[in-house]
Amino acid sequence: MASDDQVILALGFAAICDIEIMKAKKRKIWQRKWLQRRTQLGCYENLMKELALEVTLVSPSIERNNTSMREAIPAVERIALTLRYLATGETQSSLSYQFRIAQNTISGIIPAVCSAIYHHLGSEIQVPESENEWKMVAEEFWAKWNFPLCLGAMDGKHIRIKPPPHSGATYRNYKGFFSIVLLVVVDANLKFLYVDVGTNGRVSDGGVWGKSKLRQAITNGDMNIPEAAALPGLASNLPFVIVADDAFPLMPNIMKPYPGSNLSKECLIFNYRLSRARRVSENAFGILAARFRVFGTTILTSVPNTKLIVLAACSLHNFLTNRSKNTYIPEDSADREDILNGVLIEGNWRQNTNQLISCQRISSRGSNYAKDVRDRFCNFFNAEGAVPWQDNNYTLH
Repeated sequence: MASDDQVILALGFAAICDIEIMKAKKRKIWQRKWLQRRTQLGCYENLMKELALEVTLVSPSIERNNTSMREAIPAVERIALTLRYLATGETQSSLSYQFRIAQNTISGIIPAVCSAIYHHLGSEIQVPESENEWKMVAEEFWAKWNFPLCLGAMDGKHIRIKPPPHSGATYRNYKGFFSIVLLVVVDANLKFLYVDVGTNGRVSDGGVWGKSKLRQAITNGDMNIPEAAALPGLASNLPFVIVADDAFPLMPNIMKPYPGSNLSKECLIFNYRLSRARRVSENAFGILAARFRVFGTTILTSVPNTKLIVLAACSLHNFLTNRSKNTYIPEDSADREDILNGVLIEGNWRQNTNQLISCQRISSRGSNYAKDVRDRFCNFFNAEGAVPWQDNNYTLH
């Protein structure tokens, strides 16, 4: 018997692959004739053919008992269908013909399995709980992306939804479609440290951040974030920060680029260094949407069910990144720099035509203290914290 991790990993890879339909045996149950041929013509048989694994992780919570009228759809098949949906974004009509399962049944299977996946794999999305854990996150950002005291890269994207009944324009965003916002903080390895989903699409990134539990916890001092620390060449300590784009407010613990087009070289270098660190969130979102094509569609279910779908996909993203990063995120998947020649090589995810839409930019001047923090980071990047290639690459951001 394979381990639970191997089961879900293998199922995830199988679901992400394109599967052809095969023939098998008949079954006798009271259904329409084309539904009766599920095991003959259904995608499930091909999907699971080469795995020969027992699904033990989420099965107990989604199993159903047979009745005198019909056989229950096996848990392993429910999982395969759901992973197929997440990976392809296919309609329930298409899935119904592939798996030979009625659409009204599929509409209940998907949220139930997503709930089970998140229940069992949600711990893959782990906000650091101690000062040492936060420092480890910051050390990786410094080592990989040359940004010190960085606790993560924050970003928000719109998830297309069917508007809830009687909701009016509540979920209509600045682009004109209906959505909920997915707010994340990403670590140096493209994994989600924090996920918040469900705020209506009319709210900006800054508004989502302002309402988030993470902001409240940080403000209240409940996150065990390390005290401000010294950087070489600076007279005073700097706080640990989260890097973000112009959709977020400038705050002492949220660093965003200098605005404007006529910036000094020093400010441009700061923006470049910040963009290198912030790019992890952009790439994490891009890879998530490329691997789980459901994000390229309008999710035609309720808002609570949409949240379950999003949380399940984010959990699987972290799980697959942890267990098999070289396969899930090949080298050419994410953006990378040719620092010698000053060239940004775009990741393959950018070829995906159905990329997630960013939240609207906001105008935020920030407090004098927040500006001072940014200026001191800028001074550091242009002095003791400079890297050899930045003078040739600072226009890449």
